[in-house]
Amino acid sequence: MTPVSFKALVDALRALPGVGPRAAQRMAFELVQRKREAATSLARALDAALERLRSCERCNTLSETPICALCASPRRDPSLLCVVETPADQITLEQSGAFSGLYFVLMGRISPLDGIGPDEVHLERLVQRATDGVVREVVLATNFTNEGEVTAHVIAELLEGRGLKVSRLARGIPIGSELEYVDAATVAQALRERREAT
Repeated sequence: MTPVSFKALVDALRALPGVGPRAAQRMAFELVQRKREAATSLARALDAALERLRSCERCNTLSETPICALCASPRRDPSLLCVVETPADQITLEQSGAFSGLYFVLMGRISPLDGIGPDEVHLERLVQRATDGVVREVVLATNFTNEGEVTAHVIAELLEGRGLKVSRLARGIPIGSELEYVDAATVAQALRERREAT
């Protein structure tokens, strides 16, 4: 019979994206049998992250301070606002070196089948941020998945008629892909060739 604490560990690991029951069980055995020190370190890191991380008050990304380092930087162009789904997408765009503006991180995407609507992805906060009188262009950098396209369309409609240029990443990024997994050169090209959102 499986010990309750071990089953709880396997179940917790299964909550991670892409981790099925067998992979979760292998990871749990590895952590408990061979990597006990690494497991302790992982537990401490998770505790610290959960205790310290919050949402940036301006861009909604993960931050240990009320305003993240990117939002606080005087080197960024505040007239450009790039909308991404996740902090991982934000990091990918930053690594491309092609964008010098600021970001807004949705922390998800509209997905009616999963019960995720505009409120769950902070669209009201995005509209307030985009219409602050400083932003001139909003770059929609949601992923080229069905949900990402719906999210971009809804945002474009919300911002229509507000005196903002709304552009969309160029299609240099393959349809169905996620920014986190696209190479930096392709991301840079897509940013340079962005177009008006429709």
